[in-house]
Amino acid sequence: MYLISYFCDVKIHEFYILRCIQIAKNGLGTTAPNPMVGAVIVYNNKIIGEGYTSAYGGAHAEVNAINSVKDASSLKKATLYVTLEPCSHFGKTPPCVDLIIKSKIPNVVIGLLDPHEKVAGKGIQKLKDAGCNVITGILEKECREHHKRFLTFQEKKRPYIILKWAETADAFIAPDKKLRNSKEPFWISNEFSRLLTHQWRSEEQAILVGTNTVLEDNPKLDTRLWKGKNPVRIILDKSLKIDVSFHALDTSIKTIVFTGENDASKYIDGVQYIQIDFSINSAFEICKKLYVENIQSMIIEGGARTLQSFIDENLWDEARIFIGNTNFFTGIKSPKITGQLASKLILEKDVLKIITND
Repeated sequence: MYLISYFCDVKIHEFYILRCIQIAKNGLGTTAPNPMVGAVIVYNNKIIGEGYTSAYGGAHAEVNAINSVKDASSLKKATLYVTLEPCSHFGKTPPCVDLIIKSKIPNVVIGLLDPHEKVAGKGIQKLKDAGCNVITGILEKECREHHKRFLTFQEKKRPYIILKWAETADAFIAPDKKLRNSKEPFWISNEFSRLLTHQWRSEEQAILVGTNTVLEDNPKLDTRLWKGKNPVRIILDKSLKIDVSFHALDTSIKTIVFTGENDASKYIDGVQYIQIDFSINSAFEICKKLYVENIQSMIIEGGARTLQSFIDENLWDEARIFIGNTNFFTGIKSPKITGQLASKLILEKDVLKIITND
């Protein structure tokens, strides 16, 4: 009887943690550098409250869930489910554990412990000290996948890095320069793939490109085709070849330029410049600096040399590759990458491959 009861309880816990993960995704692209947490409150086998992390600076998931409960007295007999250990420190908002304890919630079920040095078990201990029954490790693998951006930042001390490019059927990322007659993108992927790319941009904190991509394509690096927050523009420009005539430096969006040039008189007002040594492991140095800048996730969109540099240093987590229905026969070859094929989709005549660095 005990084993049957325990098994049923575990399945119930998994059901509600899955719901936590589901609603937490509503915070994608807005909560960083905070994790996008989901929380559910259950009483008498019924969900009486739900919440997910507000945009950065706003209330956390647990607070939103508690505040959504109509009858506060039911909290004294309820169970709180949450994807990540509740915080126990003051930041932009007060500690979530304080409100949980104040609300007298007797049971807390947690998917994953928070590795942040200011939490790291302290939230759980504070709940236990207050008399809460705490269960941890429910759907831990699924919660780790959901919190992959936050966890990469905390554990590897760098952003979660997504590589993205489009290549032809014969594996070229761009045509020969002699075929280019304007500073505009040379499209390989179709309009559906481009729309998806703008959605992806809205989900990450930053977008990075190299000098040649800006000089040859003059990209805007925004989310104009999708409703969402524009990512921080990150430009690699060792010798400051890019001037204000290019969209990337129009200062309409926060922009960071990594450069080897130390003459501040060449800097553009409204643009942040960070000096690095491009001669030694620049990809690693960029990651170190972005960690200091609190950039939790980044999508890299080119060019081929920039993408390959992060691949060669094993500084990437997933690659999203569009394969168009065309051939160049000559031009710039696409990056060389190996990894685990996670999925393969058809978008009209384009093929989308998702590769993970497992």
